[in-house]
Amino acid sequence: MMGLLARSGATITPNAEDADVLVVNTCSFIDKAKQESVDTILEMARLKNEGRATRLVVAGCMVERYREEIQKNLPEVDAVVGTGELENILAAAGISSPPRNSASNNSPFHILSGSEAAIAHRPEGTHRELQGRFSREGWDGAISSLPHYLYDEHTPRLRTTARASAYIKIAEGCDHPCGFCIIPQLRGKFRSRRFESVIAEAERLVDEGVQEITLIGQDTTCYGEDFGMKDGLAQLLDRLARIDGLRWIRFLYAYPNKVTQRLLDTMAAHDNICNYLDVPLQHASPNVLKRMKRGGGAEIFLKLIERARRTMPDIALRTSFITGFPGETDADFDLLQDFVRAARFDWLGVFEYSDEEGSAAYHLDAKVPKRSIAARQRRLMRTQLRISRAGRHAQIGKVFDVLVEGESEETPLLWQGRAAMHAPEIDGKVLINDFGPHESLRPGSFHRCQVTEAHDYDLVARVVA
Repeated sequence: MMGLLARSGATITPNAEDADVLVVNTCSFIDKAKQESVDTILEMARLKNEGRATRLVVAGCMVERYREEIQKNLPEVDAVVGTGELENILAAAGISSPPRNSASNNSPFHILSGSEAAIAHRPEGTHRELQGRFSREGWDGAISSLPHYLYDEHTPRLRTTARASAYIKIAEGCDHPCGFCIIPQLRGKFRSRRFESVIAEAERLVDEGVQEITLIGQDTTCYGEDFGMKDGLAQLLDRLARIDGLRWIRFLYAYPNKVTQRLLDTMAAHDNICNYLDVPLQHASPNVLKRMKRGGGAEIFLKLIERARRTMPDIALRTSFITGFPGETDADFDLLQDFVRAARFDWLGVFEYSDEEGSAAYHLDAKVPKRSIAARQRRLMRTQLRISRAGRHAQIGKVFDVLVEGESEETPLLWQGRAAMHAPEIDGKVLINDFGPHESLRPGSFHRCQVTEAHDYDLVARVVA
């Protein structure tokens, strides 16, 4: 959306107080995300009433779920843009291309009047109408009616990441029927970008100075299946790894039964594919996983972990779990705790179950009390804290390549960066407190660093080369 706006002549600012048009991109996956989105919309509405802004646009997943409610209950919102209609951001923002006979107009764009600017509205109908289709046509009928928006290499982008790093979305939507999740309703069926499109964008990003690319999608391990490709992600990684100048490649997220040996072998075969695997397992109890409509269990997952570590002994493993899914017993949670102790993940996130209307789990019985859900989340994170602390201390003395990001967020006396074991934004970091003779550190540079201290999640290191 920022790329489309910038190409039309708009100037993008990170300071809401300076903007003529405010755009809030929302999430509605779980309760906390919805609350954050609502709070931000209300804050921007206040800013619009008191400041210079003349338009407020709400975009993203919340629009897909609550389009009518937003338009009815928030009169300060001038337009909404759903996940399948991102190209409508120009009309929603009140911006259009200059009229053909406006050679005397010095502005590269003009602001539409209220009557001219259409409220972006997807032709497939409102959320409430789509909910009706769920009951009449079933799951597939509802998903197939969603727009099939997916950007390609020609879509303008305005990156907000550091110069050396970039994300590339390789697929959109999801076909998995996980009981806790409403992403298929918000994003539609799984669909891959063309192989050549991803390569073209990656090559352009490297030409712009990007050295680290993170592939993203709701499930990257299904990449290419809709094209009839076998091991499509492995093929894509193999091709990306051959791009000169691309130092690190990683992908988020992997579905457990889609992690093939070919995928692991491809990761091990290329030095610039990070030995990093993020597989959200969600639970370890077969009973809970069955109710989640996922399958698997602790024994199966431990075999996958053993296979990954056998292929890449230095692999960093990340996962996430949900506590308090309907029907989760004390015995189920104890099994999850035992599994986490046995697996010894490098990185782990734990979400409290959020009862989302529209999900299959919403209608399940045996709901777990909220206090129990929160208590289990805290207990599991305490278990992981001990594992992480031991794992970080075991890395003292080791030497890693570190991508320098800049001065530390905590103090200007330190610099910070990431090793290959750290995905952007979600994992720990490396704090650099001894530059040695290499005082000319700069963001985006790579340096060889040796770990000298360890904390619960972060490492302290000195530059050695």
